[in-house]
Amino acid sequence: MVFGDLNSDCGLSNLDAYLLTRSYVEGYQPSQADVVIYEAVNKKPSAKYENALRWYTHIESFGDERQSFPGQKKSIDQYGSSTSEVSTKASKVEEDDDDDLFGSDSGDEEQTERLRQERQAALDAQRSAKAAPVARSTIVLDVKPWDDETDMAELERCVRTITTDGLLWGSSKLVPLAYGIRKLQIGCVVEDDKVGTDFLEEEILKFEDLIQSVDVASFQKL
Repeated sequence: MVFGDLNSDCGLSNLDAYLLTRSYVEGYQPSQADVVIYEAVNKKPSAKYENALRWYTHIESFGDERQSFPGQKKSIDQYGSSTSEVSTKASKVEEDDDDDLFGSDSGDEEQTERLRQERQAALDAQRSAKAAPVARSTIVLDVKPWDDETDMAELERCVRTITTDGLLWGSSKLVPLAYGIRKLQIGCVVEDDKVGTDFLEEEILKFEDLIQSVDVASFQKL
């Protein structure tokens, strides 16, 4: 199922449900797919679309860097999946009359129980999508190597292997320091209740063969 009109409640509901288990429209890093959907949304979603708002704010934070995201743009109707049907299904089931659901004369208790479980699962998914907004922050870290012979591509790869619930790595760049040495400047979005700067610094410094130090360059609440 495609998202539909992303300036309508229906389209935003589909997008919100789709992003419930995803950080990006496609894959595990921002791409032109995100740019296409971002431009189609046109304006920041309201707080009731928590997942869509979280994604929109993250993509918006890249500014002009969005145009350099990898991938090729496709028409908007080529994005989306059956995952977005969760919200629609929940709404439809919630509107069903309980008498219609359980009032069958067939006496088939097994079918009645199956329908009850499907209805509950759809309602649970809808409630989850409408949960209270989660506090998030954007953090930019300066990761410094030991010397100018350090493999900076390998250093960045090691940093990005750090994964945990509530952590989403973003864009990065190499910044010259002195004597040919460059530092890695990398951004991330974290859920405040799950990931802090102490955790990030401790995990990054485990790669002691490559990394001399790590500092917080900026910290901003979303």
